[in-house]
Amino acid sequence: MQTRKLYYEDSHLSRFPATVLSCTLAEKGYEVILDATAFYPEGGGQAGDTGILGGVRVLDTRERGESVVHLCAEPLAEGSAVEGVIDYGPRFLRMQQHSGEHIVSGILHRRYGCHNTGFHMGADVITIDFDAVIPAADLPQIEAEANGAVWANLPVRCWYPEPEELAQLSYRTKRALPWPVRIVEIPGFDRCACCGTHVQATGEIGLIKLLSVVPFRGGTRMEMACGQQALALLNTAYNQNKLVSQAFSAQPAETGAAAQRMNELLAQQKYRIVSLERRIFAAIAAGYAGNGDVAHFEEGLDGNGVRLLADAIAETCGGTAAVFSGTDETGYAFCLVTRSGDLRSLGRALTNALHGRGGGKPICQQGRVSASKAEIEDFFAHRS
Repeated sequence: MQTRKLYYEDSHLSRFPATVLSCTLAEKGYEVILDATAFYPEGGGQAGDTGILGGVRVLDTRERGESVVHLCAEPLAEGSAVEGVIDYGPRFLRMQQHSGEHIVSGILHRRYGCHNTGFHMGADVITIDFDAVIPAADLPQIEAEANGAVWANLPVRCWYPEPEELAQLSYRTKRALPWPVRIVEIPGFDRCACCGTHVQATGEIGLIKLLSVVPFRGGTRMEMACGQQALALLNTAYNQNKLVSQAFSAQPAETGAAAQRMNELLAQQKYRIVSLERRIFAAIAAGYAGNGDVAHFEEGLDGNGVRLLADAIAETCGGTAAVFSGTDETGYAFCLVTRSGDLRSLGRALTNALHGRGGGKPICQQGRVSASKAEIEDFFAHRS
């Protein structure tokens, strides 16, 4: 059964009449084939359309040979006349992304001779893989040129050339394709073999925003957004920047410099805190001088702080320093340090008895236990 593909005749068509040619039960619903459809089937990195068909929800759309299969939530009678209504919002958003991607890929093909080797339309961004290195420093220029194409409101032509015309056409493709080949052209920017849906003129894209490039499999992976997606991302970024602006008491255009100043201030404060912490640790260690084995509890330390304090106490106590920090509710981080001997058996006994995990070197064992302070103290009391 062959389905007439209305989405190629008019990509903006959102409501259409059709006749049900077949309806069969499938694993996740009912597969319905129509004589004609505006529902675009999944393909080429573009998701299939959803919507309503004869009052029944269309969950997905896929191509099978010459037919377009609509996965419906309920059955439709064969031979019945139905009206289809696609979810046009998501469709138009995908058309914006797809046509914007063509502009960018065409520019990159001309500049770097690269091909698009992977393409995915995500919920927030488009991800495209290219088989060449694209310098991050070139993004502003590429973005400006791409948006120039948008604002010129160029016509987007989609057609199936006759074999003779196709043989004379130069177009972007990853491999040789047998006729018939659908060509999508944006004058001066791109001519490409493509089976997707597109806007009728580039002005409908609205905006192209290039977000990032990173090395990927010897080439480049790019993230970008177009139209509604680009606007949503920029609005989110602007709203977040307003919060940063208020927090730093800085103008919106000066938040980067304000954040840098804050980082420098925090680095200075961190240096002071570390210096003071070491003095406090030295004073605590002095109080344990010559005491032998020590079990010490200190509030508010991270793993590094626990280790530093245990090391300071071990320097003075003349035995094993065991330092714990945490609460009865969350458990305790610990570090065992000695200047001589092997603490691995003690570490294993500690974690086994107090429901913990840990490890390390013979003279330094570190980890975490799920026990109360009383249980920890009892463990050491029974080992002495």
